Amino acid sequence: MNEHAGSIRTARPFHEGWVFVPDAVPADAPWDALAEAGEPIALPHTWNAVDGQDGGNDYRRGTSTYAVRLPAPDADGDVWLEFRGVNSSAQIHLNGTLLATHEGGYSTFRVPLAEALRDDNVLVVHVDNGPNETVYPQRADFTFYGGIYRDVLLLTVPAAHVRLDDHGGPGFTATPLLDGEQATVALHAEVTGGDAVRFVIDGEGEVLVPVREGTADAELTIAQVRRWHGRRDPHLYTATAELLQDGKPVDAVSIRFGCREFAVDPDRGFLLNGEEYPLRGVSRHQDWEGVGNVLTPAMMERDIALMEELGATTVRLAHYQHDQAFYDLCDEAGIVVWAEIPQITNFLPAGTVNATAQLTELIVQNRHHASIMSWGLSNEITIGGNSEALLDAHRALNDLAHRLDPTRLTAMAHAFVLDAGDPLVAVPDVNSFNLYYGWYLGDLEDNDRWFADFRAAHPGVAIGLSEYGADANPRYQGANPTRGDYSEQYQARYHEHLIDLIEASPYLWATHVWNLADFAADGREEGGLPGRNQKGLVTFDRSLKKDAFYAYKAAWSPEPFVHVCGRRYVDRAEAVTEVTVYSNQEEVELWCDDVLVESLRGVRVFRFSVPLTGEHRLTARSGALTDTIDVRRASAPNPDYAMPNAQLVNWFDADVPSPEGFYSIHDSLADIKRTAAGGALIERLMDQAKASVGDVARDVQMPPAMQAMIDRMTVAALLRHSGDGIPAEQVIALNEALNEIPKQA
Repeated sequence: MNEHAGSIRTARPFHEGWVFVPDAVPADAPWDALAEAGEPIALPHTWNAVDGQDGGNDYRRGTSTYAVRLPAPDADGDVWLEFRGVNSSAQIHLNGTLLATHEGGYSTFRVPLAEALRDDNVLVVHVDNGPNETVYPQRADFTFYGGIYRDVLLLTVPAAHVRLDDHGGPGFTATPLLDGEQATVALHAEVTGGDAVRFVIDGEGEVLVPVREGTADAELTIAQVRRWHGRRDPHLYTATAELLQDGKPVDAVSIRFGCREFAVDPDRGFLLNGEEYPLRGVSRHQDWEGVGNVLTPAMMERDIALMEELGATTVRLAHYQHDQAFYDLCDEAGIVVWAEIPQITNFLPAGTVNATAQLTELIVQNRHHASIMSWGLSNEITIGGNSEALLDAHRALNDLAHRLDPTRLTAMAHAFVLDAGDPLVAVPDVNSFNLYYGWYLGDLEDNDRWFADFRAAHPGVAIGLSEYGADANPRYQGANPTRGDYSEQYQARYHEHLIDLIEASPYLWATHVWNLADFAADGREEGGLPGRNQKGLVTFDRSLKKDAFYAYKAAWSPEPFVHVCGRRYVDRAEAVTEVTVYSNQEEVELWCDDVLVESLRGVRVFRFSVPLTGEHRLTARSGALTDTIDVRRASAPNPDYAMPNAQLVNWFDADVPSPEGFYSIHDSLADIKRTAAGGALIERLMDQAKASVGDVARDVQMPPAMQAMIDRMTVAALLRHSGDGIPAEQVIALNEALNEIPKQA
């Protein structure tokens, strides 16, 4: 969208000449003092690009100061500043006077300057990403980067103009209603001044209507409508509202929109324009290694290109409002969007006003985007506890979303620990659950059982899968992957299973892999890379596609390809190695040193056994398609391929002292908790395991069925998944302590 195009209003980037001070400098400080205290920077900018990604949960959160000199613009009319993203609270001062406060780090807001402007001006912006009880988010598994991290624009508009003060929105809506091959488009503009508005839909028609009490409304008909149909045909129309004064144009705003209908069926899944259109895709965070959340257009285009290569039809833009440019890219690519606000993990009783404001801004600023099909009200909001106040707040948000946009669905993503029969599940139009069986707990097959149980208990209710995934550090490789080893092989096997489940479950209205790319979570200390969630299908810098990426490409993409897995698993100690090939072709050959190993027919996954004697070149072929890796026989496993506690994991299976009549780490949590001493040990262990994955797990409340599943696990199974969060010597000490506790009869 270019909402400033085609008008006499001007909009120019306001990025140069700023200074940054990592402290709260008085707003009335003279420019010389600001310049001396700060460092010169250009916007966009974040102060957490480094410390927000290095682990330790110690990145700087608090108030910083941005300042710039602003000459009086040489133009008549009104002058505004448009901030497209300031995290998370901002105070805007001009010449020492507070002009505006904005709370919420992910939406656009505008500030009028004209009344406070002088010939020479000093603009001071205080930005605060520190903890509080009123602004979302406050606790989540991602870094809350502080800064003015998106574009800032200096706007000049005539005295009569399309409104700029409507919650950061364009002041103009175009809402299509489809009837067969025809679309009736309701057009609405809110204006300051002027006496008429000319509405135009490019190539379709125009109409001139009077302004009444600051608004103008009209309808235009598209006789032979071309529907926006996802990846197949993401056709967009352009509509313009041109404001006139005494017959002369004085301002104009343009937006793009699409004509489409969608619905969710409990058995058929998502329907687009009446056709079954499976929503299969990924979630995305808006950060990047080394730069934080200061993304360039090229970075955003890279993420879209990765989704297109996968063959994804949907993206969940988590867990907050993303850049307008990215919604535009989704419109153009035909990728269906779940948009949401950052009401996450902990419900803030004092934050209901802020949640209302953030949802209002999300909808008002984005309801013209053809790609958006749902407004997300919250994510895993019951992790910090459930309550009647939480339920009431969500009911109010649900009603608000329907008032602001009756054409779209509301959605929620629930933690897997929430009982599916909880009243909160009945609030939005559609629900999805975040399931991590086979990673955080349980077995892969527990995902299948969960959906079977849900369908049996709630017939006729639509359900989706809003998050699922397993962490993988591409350094970690092995022939025998297990849950919790952070290997690239286990992540791939995990996703193979989930792909099978999803393909066998067409009723799932949407599924979203967690995540497209690794992202910063400064509170994490696990998997060999502190400060990072490694569930991405690609690495944080987008330079490396993990093998699991190609499992999805084989399932979703029509682009012919073959991919040999394990290219980072070069040194192999096994005499016969298993080689996995992913492809969307029906038949694949594997060649070793130009000798055919085997030709297999199959679907997506092809496994070959290859004897190793030295160095080998392995090539997969399907017709003219090829892919090659190099491997070699090693005398022993390469220690660089495993986490530091890999020997400990093997030790679990062999040499653990387990004296008869006493507990050990091979006993289940349920058995050990029968004694007071054992229960105390398990409680300390669980607290440490939660701490290794950051703040989010701290206050998780487990329903009885989920706790029973965890209690069936042995301590050894739990420790295997702890990764490098529990040191070897502590496990030895834990087993010795358990050996002192007599078993309960």
